[in-house]
Amino acid sequence: MTLEQRRAWIRLVVTVAAYGGYVAVVLGRTGGRPLTEAPYAAALLWSIGAAIVATIVAEVVIGAVNPKASLVKDVRDREIGRLGDHVGQSFVVIGAVAAMLMAVAGWDRFWIANVIYLCFALSSLLGNVTKVVVYGGSLPRW
Repeated sequence: MTLEQRRAWIRLVVTVAAYGGYVAVVLGRTGGRPLTEAPYAAALLWSIGAAIVATIVAEVVIGAVNPKASLVKDVRDREIGRLGDHVGQSFVVIGAVAAMLMAVAGWDRFWIANVIYLCFALSSLLGNVTKVVVYGGSLPRW
């Protein structure tokens, strides 16, 4: 398994754990109130910050465990990275457009913030799943 493939797995696992934890915390804070009244901002920021720190720490640990792993990216690594990034970026655009439309329509800030976070998580998830799948097979030819 290449270093880039390990990094894709790390990001995939961290994304699922961070977003799943965030959803569980917010749903646990409703206390019988409507979802839009649940305190979410701190949980959202903490889950994003924790995901960033967890990804960095996991990548450093993987690098320390296998210090002889090549840090050089070959053509295949670059192509897989580019493909995964392109696939994942679609959800960033979808989230931005959805948030803009929700803001214009006057939706509650809760929904706007959560659709942006959901689309960021889906972007990371889809992009890294693409990388993992392509690493297991071959690059598509267009």
